[in-house]
Amino acid sequence: MGIFDKAKDALGDAADKAGDLAGDLRDTVEDVVDKGLDKADSATGGKFHDQIDKAREVVDKLDGEADGTVENATDAAADAATDVVDKVDPSN
Repeated sequence: MGIFDKAKDALGDAADKAGDLAGDLRDTVEDVVDKGLDKADSATGGKFHDQIDKAREVVDKLDGEADGTVENATDAAADAATDVVDKVDPSN
């Protein structure tokens, strides 16, 4: 395995790790948002429960959109790494 193949593998691994970290962060953000919305519902005695549920739906929708963004970014990083290696070592 040549140095360019090693670089390509290392960059691919780095892109995978970045995707994993983004997923971990997303889980943490979801927990914080859920706790905040639950506290708001509790603090208002359920008076604004419908509005809080709508806010939760918006957050869930944004989260779904972010899932695709993280996957796309990870794939784009891996593709960019491959392109760089191919340009440096066209025999690959």
